[in-house]
Amino acid sequence: MLHSGRNRVTRLRATVYGCLAIALAGALLATTSPSRGSGAARNGTTTLLSALRAAGLRPGTQFTAVTASTLTVPEPFEGSDGRIHLAYELLLTNPTALPVRISQVQVLDASTRRALLSLTGTALSAEFTPLGAPSGDEGTDDPANPARSTTIPSSATWVVWLDASLPAGGQVPRRLEHRVAGAVVLPGGAAPVRFDDVIRPVDTSRNHATVLNPPVKGGIWYMSEGCCTGNTHHRRGLAPINGQLSVPQRFAIDFFMLDSQMRAWAGDPSKVTSYFSYRQPVIAAAAGTVVDSQDGLPNSTALPHPPPPPPIDQTVGNHVTVRISPGLYVLYAHFDPGTVKVRIGEKVARGQLLGLIGTSGNSTTPHLHFEVMTTPEFFPTDSTPYVFDRFRLLGRVPDRIWDDNLGLQPTGKLPFAPANPAVLHRDQLPLDRVVVRFSTTH
Repeated sequence: MLHSGRNRVTRLRATVYGCLAIALAGALLATTSPSRGSGAARNGTTTLLSALRAAGLRPGTQFTAVTASTLTVPEPFEGSDGRIHLAYELLLTNPTALPVRISQVQVLDASTRRALLSLTGTALSAEFTPLGAPSGDEGTDDPANPARSTTIPSSATWVVWLDASLPAGGQVPRRLEHRVAGAVVLPGGAAPVRFDDVIRPVDTSRNHATVLNPPVKGGIWYMSEGCCTGNTHHRRGLAPINGQLSVPQRFAIDFFMLDSQMRAWAGDPSKVTSYFSYRQPVIAAAAGTVVDSQDGLPNSTALPHPPPPPPIDQTVGNHVTVRISPGLYVLYAHFDPGTVKVRIGEKVARGQLLGLIGTSGNSTTPHLHFEVMTTPEFFPTDSTPYVFDRFRLLGRVPDRIWDDNLGLQPTGKLPFAPANPAVLHRDQLPLDRVVVRFSTTH
């Protein structure tokens, strides 16, 4: 027991000394940074840089309190708010034996160091979750969980859900960097070791978001669980599949048809026929070749409650996947059984009927799940942005009403904040919970 206690103390001291070494290295850099009129400082900087090069290190090389990685290449697109968005994830891992408290995360233009996004305080805690967060809706973090810490425990990984944006017409940076500031928390009430590092450069995509027609015929549609902020099962749906971690539905949208009173259903919400989306036509948003097609799976019988999760191969239910260009595939999911109109290998034209909306697979109420993927398989894949050629933005649903609770509302009428005026939008992606009207002709 005595030896074990000594070993624990030794390990703790080594950890503390390691953290202090990081702080001392930062202090050394600070004391040798050039300042106006200081020849000694300039000489110190030159000496330090020469030493780094002599040691086979690039200037700026240092120990960091966290490591970082990303899950996708940020690709710009214009949202229905009129801004250019870069939505992606930054994974921060604490490799130390002590807790690391994060106080600020910034997304920087690597060439100018201009901040495109800065998260601190409650804004940071809202977009910063453990990799294995308390279970919420379909694997997302639980918004009812009162613990909104920004402290990463030892050996843990947390996710920063980023949505950096700039005004329409702005120059999208070719490369982004991430400034992460915080402190290593030392035991015994000792002063924390602070750090402020610029880490994990990532190039942005030079691709332009694919312009698509709407996948439905005219009418009023509620765009549910879309991009880019907030706790939605699409945006925050981390999926570990075949040993690979991804966000396969990052830019997916669930389409729900509304009537002129902004109702999603009328009558008995336990009946599939009460929903205005049910058996609405699904049409091809772009021309292409069918690479995957499935039919024959039943609709959910648990209405208005969520069904048990189906096997992984039945997640999207009856569906069609169309290859529209190299490396881009459009998924249309949750069709009514027996209504899929196309087969694998078939060429489809823009606007061609693909099937009718149902609630097969992992679906509670009738709706169309729509997204653009990088592979013909829906798992594993990456989700990339797209825009619709035109739609009229009518307003927004202020509350998170989505597939799993839509039929549990007191009535089918959604709370609605109208846009004033309701204007025509072109080449934009409808953001989460907006209500749009699509033209009946294209």
